[in-house]
Amino acid sequence: MPVESLPLRDIHLPEPVSWWPPAPGWWLLLICSAIIIAGIVLFKQIRKRRLLKRTALAELDIIRRQYHDNHDRVQLVKALSALMRRASISFYQRENSASLTGAAWLQHLDSTAQRKDFENGNGSILATAPYLPADSQVDVNFDELLSLCEDWLSLQPVNPRVTGESR
Repeated sequence: MPVESLPLRDIHLPEPVSWWPPAPGWWLLLICSAIIIAGIVLFKQIRKRRLLKRTALAELDIIRRQYHDNHDRVQLVKALSALMRRASISFYQRENSASLTGAAWLQHLDSTAQRKDFENGNGSILATAPYLPADSQVDVNFDELLSLCEDWLSLQPVNPRVTGESR
């Protein structure tokens, strides 16, 4: 018996699986990865700023001890002025605090601590402290000045978003 050709079509394979759009599991993996990476970056920034704050307060403590050991008033105000400048540059954008001098520097310190003790109080000495000769007479309540600087350092935010920082 002869075999007749039946009108059958050849086997058709399904279309290959497209890589786009990805399956829901891949979307979930991508979102979880992005959240984890953002969390790690934020954690590192906050940790760095906490370390900065602890370091600045420790340096202030060293300055305080040196003052109580040698009672050199000019050295104290110069060291405090330098510490506050470095801390401000570290806490805030360099462009916003590095070039400030005089009243603008004191206003920056007041505005970042929401007070007026730098411009109108004992903190005003910090504007001129770097330029004082070694034998000059400084008439300021040093315990209040140290306390004012410590308060400013303590009030600085740990969260980088609060300061508008772009590091």
